[in-house]
Amino acid sequence: MLDRMAPRTALAAIIAGSAALAISTLGGCRSGISVDPSLGSEELTPSYTGAHPPDSDRGAPATHAAAPAKVSIDNFTFAPAELTVAVGQSVTWANRDDVPHTIVATNRDFTSPALDTDQTFAHTFTTPGTYTYFCGIHPHMTGRITVR
Repeated sequence: MLDRMAPRTALAAIIAGSAALAISTLGGCRSGISVDPSLGSEELTPSYTGAHPPDSDRGAPATHAAAPAKVSIDNFTFAPAELTVAVGQSVTWANRDDVPHTIVATNRDFTSPALDTDQTFAHTFTTPGTYTYFCGIHPHMTGRITVR
């Protein structure tokens, strides 16, 4: 029977199945695909039944927090030494050295406790600007975070 269907109809069926699967995996949104009979059986329109309407109905686009940026402390250096992140993004420092280190902002906005090997410290940057920091135990170790 599939070989008798027009190629557009077969393609529409494949697209409908793929779209329904993709939308059902968005997590938390109860969405689906429906066929609008007034458009003909081959044209599909989205059908939103949950609390999350399409972006065009929401006004402002959705924003998602970026994944935490990472800085490794290894061989008495911060790597990367300079990092740019977005407002609201977190930076996580991980000590990979065999000696303790701290992270201290020069303006004192954040200060970590002494981090032993494999311990981490995270800070979320909520204000744009440039933040320089150093290790309070080894002040020659320095780094810079630019928040935009």
